[in-house]
Amino acid sequence: MVDLVVNFDTLHHLYRAYMPFIQPAGLFIATSESHFLGQELTIAYQLPGSTTKLDFKGTVVWINPIGASGGRPAGIGVKIMTDAQTHKHHIENLLSRELASGDQTCTM
Repeated sequence: MVDLVVNFDTLHHLYRAYMPFIQPAGLFIATSESHFLGQELTIAYQLPGSTTKLDFKGTVVWINPIGASGGRPAGIGVKIMTDAQTHKHHIENLLSRELASGDQTCTM
């Protein structure tokens, strides 16, 4: 069963959601649903330019509450637990030019 589904429509959207400081990899999922640290979830996501949904099991490691500072959206950061290196590879290949950007993300 999939708990959350997210479509990353653009590279900028994916860049803002990617959490490279979470090892081995993490994604921020904007949601107003309540979650708690340590909660295990199954996430399905679609990368920009793809028609395929990928999924992983992960653990909530970050929470942005409603009204978070800096205008950041409410949501959760999820540490990718299953096949993390493959997900990280797909994401970082798409973001190869973006990762050095100083643009604001959803988390930091």
